[in-house]
Amino acid sequence: MNAPAISLANVTLTLPSRAGRVEILRGIDFAVATGEAVGLVGPSGSGKTSLLMVIAGLEAVNGGNITVAGASLNGLGEDALARFRRDHVGIVFQSFHLIPTLTALENVAVPLEFRGVTDAAERARDELARVGLGHRLSHYPGQLSGGEQQRVAIARALASGARIILADEPTGNLDQETGGEIIRLLFDLREHHGATLLLVTHDRAVASRCDRVAEMRDGRIVAGAAP
Repeated sequence: MNAPAISLANVTLTLPSRAGRVEILRGIDFAVATGEAVGLVGPSGSGKTSLLMVIAGLEAVNGGNITVAGASLNGLGEDALARFRRDHVGIVFQSFHLIPTLTALENVAVPLEFRGVTDAAERARDELARVGLGHRLSHYPGQLSGGEQQRVAIARALASGARIILADEPTGNLDQETGGEIIRLLFDLREHHGATLLLVTHDRAVASRCDRVAEMRDGRIVAGAAP
């Protein structure tokens, strides 16, 4: 049996606040099989985004073990975590996180150039064409609609060949029709690339399109923790 793409064992996260330290994640045991799509649902403040951040190595945990793409994230420094994300993980944020001074093509190509990809511009162009933006390569984020910006973000996440995609409310800033188009695109591309997908969403209908739905409450996985 293949090792899970994502595996968390007894993971805890506590963060400071004005009222003292707050428990965000409380003993998380969670796994996502290689190639699986998992929808993560739960009320606001339940810890969904924080869980994605620790899986991406963007937030250091207080306890427990995290293994992603066969690599243990425990104890890795910032440089090693940055290399891990570069090589293994594509992230799609609710707020797009595009660089406003770069064109659509540059937003996708620059991360590839940092990886040393020699045909970065060509690969970026191909991925943007795949998301339906082959005619918008030279446009800046401010010249694109919200749906188009999210398409650029998806192209950026997938162009690197990342086999694990983490999507945090990717339709949260979009109208219902555009959001539906983005979700269809995300699932089509995930299948095309054969990637593992962990999708945080408040929409249970969207989550139900995944192979499995996991639910969080009060910093714990209360359903669907394992394949």
